[in-house]
Amino acid sequence: MGLASSIKPISYVKANAAELLEKIAASGEPLIITQNGEAKAVLQDIASYEKAQETLALLKLLAMSDEDIAAGRCKPAREVIERLRSKHKAR
Repeated sequence: MGLASSIKPISYVKANAAELLEKIAASGEPLIITQNGEAKAVLQDIASYEKAQETLALLKLLAMSDEDIAAGRCKPAREVIERLRSKHKAR
């Protein structure tokens, strides 16, 4: 779908919901829904939604790790590996 065909008014969505769901599922492209000429919502297939949520979760983890590094809440990998090896040998 091109951008022009991925923007539909709510009245069109109501009248063609099943067809639009098939197109969205096949293309993986989201549909922008307008009301009174203004963008109000986005409709997307579940696979794309889940992928976006996973991406956001990973980005959040990266941001949190950057904060930990900046605050000094980290240790060198070599130190952690040596500690783990020591614990493993003690068993």
